[in-house]
Amino acid sequence: MSATLEVLLAEREIGRQLARMARAMDARAWPELDGVLAADASADFGTGRIVGRAAIIALIRSFLDECGPTQHLLGNLTVEVAGASAASRCYVADLHLGRGAQAQLRLQTLGEYQDRWQQRAGRWWLTERLKVSRGHVGSFAVLGPGPAHWRPPE
Repeated sequence: MSATLEVLLAEREIGRQLARMARAMDARAWPELDGVLAADASADFGTGRIVGRAAIIALIRSFLDECGPTQHLLGNLTVEVAGASAASRCYVADLHLGRGAQAQLRLQTLGEYQDRWQQRAGRWWLTERLKVSRGHVGSFAVLGPGPAHWRPPE
Protein backbone atom coordinates (compact mmCIF):
# COMPACT_ATOMS: atom_id res chain seq x y z
CA MET A 1 0.00 0.00 0.00
CA SER A 2 1.46 3.35 -0.94
CA ALA A 3 0.85 6.59 0.89
CA THR A 4 -0.48 9.60 -0.94
CA LEU A 5 1.53 12.78 -1.16
CA GLU A 6 -0.98 14.46 1.17
CA VAL A 7 -0.45 11.77 3.82
CA LEU A 8 3.33 11.99 3.50
CA LEU A 9 3.21 15.77 3.83
CA ALA A 10 0.94 15.48 6.89
CA GLU A 11 3.32 13.01 8.51
CA ARG A 12 6.24 15.33 7.86
CA GLU A 13 4.51 18.43 9.24
CA ILE A 14 3.33 16.59 12.36
CA GLY A 15 6.88 15.35 12.95
CA ARG A 16 8.17 18.90 12.58
CA GLN A 17 5.52 20.21 14.97
CA LEU A 18 6.54 17.61 17.56
CA ALA A 19 10.19 18.66 17.25
CA ARG A 20 9.18 22.33 17.43
CA MET A 21 7.34 21.72 20.70
CA ALA A 22 10.21 19.76 22.26
CA ARG A 23 12.74 22.42 21.25
CA ALA A 24 10.49 25.22 22.54
CA MET A 25 10.26 23.53 25.95
CA ASP A 26 14.04 23.08 26.12
CA ALA A 27 14.71 26.68 25.03
CA ARG A 28 11.91 28.02 27.25
CA ALA A 29 10.60 29.70 24.08
CA TRP A 30 7.00 29.70 25.27
CA PRO A 31 5.54 31.82 22.41
CA GLU A 32 6.63 29.04 20.00
CA LEU A 33 3.99 26.78 21.52
CA ASP A 34 1.30 29.13 20.19
CA GLY A 35 2.11 27.74 16.73
CA VAL A 36 1.80 24.09 17.79
CA LEU A 37 -1.00 23.82 20.35
CA ALA A 38 -4.56 24.46 19.22
CA ALA A 39 -6.32 27.10 21.33
CA ASP A 40 -8.78 24.42 22.52
CA ALA A 41 -6.17 21.68 23.06
CA SER A 42 -6.31 19.35 26.05
CA ALA A 43 -3.50 17.50 27.78
CA ASP A 44 -2.68 15.09 30.57
CA PHE A 45 0.99 14.81 31.58
CA GLY A 46 0.14 12.54 34.50
CA THR A 47 -1.16 15.60 36.34
CA GLY A 48 -4.84 15.37 35.40
CA ARG A 49 -6.58 16.62 32.27
CA ILE A 50 -6.38 20.32 31.48
CA VAL A 51 -7.95 22.25 28.63
CA GLY A 52 -6.74 25.25 26.68
CA ARG A 53 -3.43 26.35 25.19
CA ALA A 54 -2.75 28.87 27.95
CA ALA A 55 -3.43 26.30 30.68
CA ILE A 56 -1.15 23.73 29.03
CA ILE A 57 1.69 26.23 28.66
CA ALA A 58 1.22 27.35 32.28
CA LEU A 59 1.39 23.72 33.44
CA ILE A 60 4.60 23.04 31.48
CA ARG A 61 6.12 26.26 32.81
CA SER A 62 5.21 25.29 36.39
CA PHE A 63 7.68 22.42 36.04
CA LEU A 64 10.35 23.84 33.72
CA ASP A 65 10.74 27.51 34.66
CA GLU A 66 12.58 26.58 37.87
CA CYS A 67 14.44 23.63 36.37
CA GLY A 68 17.94 23.74 34.93
CA PRO A 69 18.65 22.69 31.32
CA THR A 70 16.43 20.04 29.76
CA GLN A 71 16.47 17.91 26.65
CA HIS A 72 13.38 16.17 25.30
CA LEU A 73 14.41 13.52 22.78
CA LEU A 74 11.69 12.03 20.58
CA GLY A 75 11.86 8.80 18.63
CA ASN A 76 10.02 5.89 17.03
CA LEU A 77 7.34 8.21 15.65
CA THR A 78 4.24 6.74 14.04
CA VAL A 79 1.51 8.87 12.47
CA GLU A 80 -1.89 7.71 11.25
CA VAL A 81 -3.66 10.24 9.04
CA ALA A 82 -7.40 10.15 8.32
CA GLY A 83 -8.38 13.18 6.28
CA ALA A 84 -8.05 16.31 8.41
CA SER A 85 -7.42 14.28 11.59
CA ALA A 86 -4.37 12.36 12.69
CA ALA A 87 -2.99 10.44 15.64
CA SER A 88 0.69 10.16 16.49
CA ARG A 89 2.72 8.22 18.99
CA CYS A 90 6.38 8.76 19.80
CA TYR A 91 8.76 7.80 22.55
CA VAL A 92 10.09 10.60 24.74
CA ALA A 93 13.24 10.41 26.82
CA ASP A 94 13.65 13.65 28.70
CA LEU A 95 16.56 14.72 30.86
CA HIS A 96 16.19 17.47 33.46
CA LEU A 97 19.22 18.94 35.23
CA GLY A 98 19.03 20.78 38.51
CA ARG A 99 20.21 24.33 39.02
CA GLY A 100 21.37 26.40 41.97
CA ALA A 101 21.14 24.39 45.18
CA GLN A 102 19.76 21.47 43.14
CA ALA A 103 22.60 21.48 40.56
CA GLN A 104 23.78 18.02 41.58
CA LEU A 105 20.36 16.46 40.91
CA ARG A 106 19.09 14.87 37.70
CA LEU A 107 15.77 13.48 36.53
CA GLN A 108 15.26 11.36 33.46
CA THR A 109 11.88 10.04 32.42
CA LEU A 110 10.97 7.48 29.80
CA GLY A 111 7.59 7.46 28.20
CA GLU A 112 5.43 8.07 25.19
CA TYR A 113 3.45 10.98 23.83
CA GLN A 114 0.09 9.90 22.41
CA ASP A 115 -1.23 12.86 20.46
CA ARG A 116 -4.22 13.84 18.35
CA TRP A 117 -4.00 16.41 15.57
CA GLN A 118 -6.40 18.45 13.45
CA GLN A 119 -5.67 20.19 10.19
CA ARG A 120 -7.15 23.67 10.37
CA ALA A 121 -6.65 26.36 7.74
CA GLY A 122 -3.98 24.25 6.06
CA ARG A 123 -1.92 23.66 9.22
CA TRP A 124 -1.64 20.74 11.65
CA TRP A 125 -2.46 21.61 15.26
CA LEU A 126 -1.95 19.49 18.36
CA THR A 127 -5.41 19.09 19.90
CA GLU A 128 -4.80 16.43 22.56
CA ARG A 129 -1.68 15.16 24.33
CA LEU A 130 -1.36 12.25 26.72
CA LYS A 131 2.03 11.50 28.23
CA VAL A 132 2.32 7.89 29.29
CA SER A 133 5.23 7.55 31.70
CA ARG A 134 6.99 4.21 31.85
CA GLY A 135 9.68 5.04 34.38
CA HIS A 136 12.04 7.56 35.81
CA VAL A 137 15.50 7.78 37.33
CA GLY A 138 16.55 10.57 39.65
CA SER A 139 14.79 13.22 41.68
CA PHE A 140 11.65 15.19 40.90
CA ALA A 141 13.15 17.94 43.10
CA VAL A 142 14.88 19.34 39.98
CA LEU A 143 11.48 20.46 38.69
CA GLY A 144 9.42 23.43 39.69
CA PRO A 145 6.46 22.76 42.00
CA GLY A 146 3.97 21.92 39.25
CA PRO A 147 0.24 22.40 39.87
CA ALA A 148 -0.92 22.45 43.49
CA HIS A 149 -2.62 19.03 43.23
CA TRP A 150 0.38 17.24 41.65
CA ARG A 151 2.32 14.62 43.57
CA PRO A 152 5.47 13.11 42.04
CA PRO A 153 5.34 9.35 41.47
CA GLU A 154 7.11 7.25 44.04
